[in-house]
Amino acid sequence: MNTQTLEETARMMVADGKGLLAIDESTTTCNKRFAKFDIPQTAEAHRQYRQLIVDTPGLNESISGAILFDETIRQKKDCETPFAAGLAAIGILPGIKVDLGAKPMACFPGEKVTDGLDGLRPRLAEYVQMGARFAKWRAVIAIGSRMPSMGCIKANAHALARYAALCQEVGLVPVVEPEVLMEGSHTLEVCSEVTERVLRAVFRELYSQRVKLEGMILKPNMVLPGLSCAHQESVEEIADATVACLLRSVPAAVPGIAFLSGGQTGELACARLSAINIRYKSRLPWQVSFSFGRAIQEPALSIWNGKPRNVLDAQESLYHRAKCARAAHLGSYSLTVEANHEQSDALHATGIYASAK
Repeated sequence: MNTQTLEETARMMVADGKGLLAIDESTTTCNKRFAKFDIPQTAEAHRQYRQLIVDTPGLNESISGAILFDETIRQKKDCETPFAAGLAAIGILPGIKVDLGAKPMACFPGEKVTDGLDGLRPRLAEYVQMGARFAKWRAVIAIGSRMPSMGCIKANAHALARYAALCQEVGLVPVVEPEVLMEGSHTLEVCSEVTERVLRAVFRELYSQRVKLEGMILKPNMVLPGLSCAHQESVEEIADATVACLLRSVPAAVPGIAFLSGGQTGELACARLSAINIRYKSRLPWQVSFSFGRAIQEPALSIWNGKPRNVLDAQESLYHRAKCARAAHLGSYSLTVEANHEQSDALHATGIYASAK
């Protein structure tokens, strides 16, 4: 393990206002999103779409690293350049999703544990040879009646720590993603309490597995009320609750926190991230950045719609959403940034952005 390289890579992933772009959807998930727009659900269509993303002009202005899927890291651009090499050539670190998905947890109805530890060591070594510089593993924690259980939290925390140790062994920076899901009617306070319990459990396991905290990135959820909760707090209240939770549970040694979007719209995710950085950036021990998937990709996918003639328009949209995410990391996201691309008026209509100007 080269600890200096791990630390340098981790810092690069959240430096200069940049963040991560998640293009690591599994084949099943990718096909579902393609089906929504009647795009052919084939490996070649997946390749064309990922090429659209990688070739977006100026993407490296906002994106420090891109998380790939196993299918994608093995694919090439039209010019025969592997995607990982294409990303590295423009200064974007190639990463790879290595978990095998969340599966139902035996004896714990409604809860899941993530698979993929078996055979992970040789898979990681292969990804290093393909050019990967970091990896990602996602655990999902649901809130519901008598959930999450301590058994579920402990099982997922242990798996995340085992994965992180194996990554650092071969020189990959682990992105540790314990996601408390948005689905449900739970309140902001409940999400905060659960998120803190989960993060404390994760870091206990990371310590026990001797993971070097300076050489990892945390990818958590923001503290949010459930999607069906009657009361939805303002961006300021969400920023306050999220930062309070993180300060109680995330060690200062961690170089960066890259929030997942978790199904939020691009506008909402950026408004909330920007509010965190506007209010707290100078007082936080870590860089607070983003690791967005749909929040950056979704508009571009709908514009592309599988048609070559739409590539440039889709890339323009992707560039814009990545630029908005960078502005949020810098604490400078605003309605003006959105208006520059004549995007959604949703923030005006709902008033959710008013307190984060």
